[in-house]
This record gives sequence, structure tokens and C-alpha cells, in this order.
Amino acid sequence: MFQGSIVALVTPMHKDGSIDYESLQRLVEWHVSHATDAIVAVGTTGESATLNEKEHCEVLQQVVIMAAGRIPVIAGTGANSTQEAIDLTQCAKKAGVDACLLVTPYYNKPPQEGLYQHFYQVAKTVDIPQILYNVPGRTACDMLPDTVARLAKIENIIGIKEATGDMSRITDIIQRCDKDFAVYSGDDATAMEAILSGAKGDISVTANIAPRMMHNMCKAALEGSRAQAESINKRLIPLHRDLFLQANPIPVKWALYTMGLIDEGIRLPLISLDAQYHAQIYAAIEQSKD
Repeated sequence: MFQGSIVALVTPMHKDGSIDYESLQRLVEWHVSHATDAIVAVGTTGESATLNEKEHCEVLQQVVIMAAGRIPVIAGTGANSTQEAIDLTQCAKKAGVDACLLVTPYYNKPPQEGLYQHFYQVAKTVDIPQILYNVPGRTACDMLPDTVARLAKIENIIGIKEATGDMSRITDIIQRCDKDFAVYSGDDATAMEAILSGAKGDISVTANIAPRMMHNMCKAALEGSRAQAESINKRLIPLHRDLFLQANPIPVKWALYTMGLIDEGIRLPLISLDAQYHAQIYAAIEQSKD
């Protein structure tokens, strides 16, 4: 259903932390015009952890309106409470998104059977395409390939964003699941190799800064053109690395601010990028310019 460069979109904010819908419109238009293949709204990069449920639903609704059918919209609707994940997923469906992305429950460390039951309940309750999201480095919860393979049999669970950066994990899941089950990279640094190995795309932080280059790299990799993909990716490597010098989305929001695309707002407990990293990230932006 979705493939290529899928941007994990930031949520622009004013200096006081309120949501900046004018900048959000500008970002959506920028991604449409620069060939981004789909948008993930209000995921980790979109500061879902510090948006309340009302704000979460409002941002999703506005992104759908702004996209106006020109680009698919995937909603981040994961939570560490199953009922909250269901509520957010229902809200996203009502807003008209094309699919939902649900992170594994964070902090409470459920066992594998708990993970299966959590995602089963959301899928059973809300009839909308759903993509699993495994990022143990942030959640302290690792959904293993056996559990993914079980969940892949549920009709409206259509894929997984696998963000471990472990290529053997990517290939293991691809081999275990039906060919219609999509595996997406959630790690920009290894995304090219993941796609060349059978992943359908990259849910990307880097795409916030270099959308057309990420689209072109993913397209080349999907076509099996390793040399072309490597040539493009070489220029993106500094962004893949430096956008994680501090916790995401601190660096990427600072980068977009310096590019004049958003205000510098970010919500506590996150703060603006430490000045010691400014020059390094600025250089990475310059290297990735078309």
C-alpha cells in the first residue's frame, strides 16, 4: 500500500509550545512538491508523547485536510495503554487517514503474548490498515520476529516499521511473513540496505530535511539500482548520523528552523539543540542540498 520515502513529520510549534498550523501547512506542501511518498503524522518525531489526545486528533485531522488526497497520511496512534491506542486509532480513522502506525507499548515492558494481545485488540476493534512499530532503543520493549509473524496473519495488520537497525532482523521478518506484509526500515543509516534486501521503504527522520534526495534514494533501492542508491545515500550519511546527536526530534527541529521552515518551538522535557552541535548539523544540511 505504501512504499518509498515516508517522512516521520515533525509537529511545528511556536516558542510557547503551541502548535503552529501555518508551518504545518508549509511542511505538507513542501513534502508534496518534493516527492515524499507518504507522511507519518504525530509519531515519535512528531512529539506524540507530549501532545494531549485532543491535540493529537486535531493535528491528524489538519494534516489530512492539508494533504487533500495528494499524498498518503499515516497516523501515529500507539500508546502503552491498549485502550488509549484504540481511542487514538479510532480518532485517526475518523480523521480520514490512510493507515495507522502503532509503536510497541513503552515503559511497562509487556511479554510477547501481551504484545500480541495488545495489537490484536486494536486491529480487531478498529477496521483500518495498521503498521506495527518496533523501536526497543526508545521503548525498552522488543517485539520478536515470532510475534510479528503471528500478527502478520491478521488481515488489517499490513506491515511493520522495524527500527533496530539490525539487518538480520529485517531479513528474518521478510522471510517469515507473507509477501504482502510490508517491512519498512525505521533506521535511516541502514535503510538503503534494508530496501535492497526487500523492505518496502523507510519511515524517515532524514526525509524532513532532504525529501527529494530520500525519495530518489529509496526509489533507486526499490528498483535494485545499488550503485545509484549508494551514490545518493553517500551525501545523506551525515544527516542520518547527526540528526541523532541529541534525542530525536531535537536536532531535526533545529535543522528545519535554520532552514526557515518552522519556528524553534519544542516541548519540555525536550529543549533546543545544544550549541556545540550547530555547526555539525549545519554542515550536514549543506551536504544534502539538491
